[in-house]
Amino acid sequence: MARIGIIGCEGAMGHALAAVIGASGHELAGGIDKGGDAAGLADASEVLVDFSTPGALCINLHAAIGAGVPLVIGTTGLEERHHAAIDDAARAVPVLQTGNTSLGVTLLAHLVREAAARLGPDWDIEILEMHHRRKVDAPSGTALLLGEAAAGARGIDLASHSERGRDGHTGAREEGAIGFASLRGGTVAGEHSAILAGEEERITLSHSAENRSIFARGAVRAAEWMIGRDPGRYSMDQVLGI
Repeated sequence: MARIGIIGCEGAMGHALAAVIGASGHELAGGIDKGGDAAGLADASEVLVDFSTPGALCINLHAAIGAGVPLVIGTTGLEERHHAAIDDAARAVPVLQTGNTSLGVTLLAHLVREAAARLGPDWDIEILEMHHRRKVDAPSGTALLLGEAAAGARGIDLASHSERGRDGHTGAREEGAIGFASLRGGTVAGEHSAILAGEEERITLSHSAENRSIFARGAVRAAEWMIGRDPGRYSMDQVLGI
């Protein structure tokens, strides 16, 4: 049994996490939301799970470092400066950051990586995602996760090879580009597809999230796995052993 603290406890993911923690036999060490005492929560926890906002990330990292506890970060919309802060924190404590804590999405990213590496650059890659109307960032963290998997497999930089928001007379598709399309509406928990289009054939690798509890279950599994780890930056691939 682990004592798990939730950062962002009043959000949809926070409520889902609390339910899964209780159902899985772990102890909820407590939860905080905006303006809460991150340091106090860290002191009461064996591991922290953060589904808050990018703006709170540095405070949460400092709290984890101060208490010497691992931190699982599922917050999306992070920028390069946030990743730099995570790298710094990982020198002191174990940190796992991911665009999606779903075990199914983790495996999907692995399959996208394999497909992109084996099929070669003459296969075009497009990533399509849909989420509920209240989601504020686009492309989603999961879409970017899939894009990074594809780009890494091909040895290219995603930032300089991504195409987003096509509109009007855009011209022909750039060779080697990875395209993104984002849809928003209703209460969709998450739909993601990686489309690999070659000459006269096409492969689509997809994942559908039917309920936010899948992300909570993956986050709790990651939290269990992180306890007792050495300082460092970890991934969901390592949790699954792939």
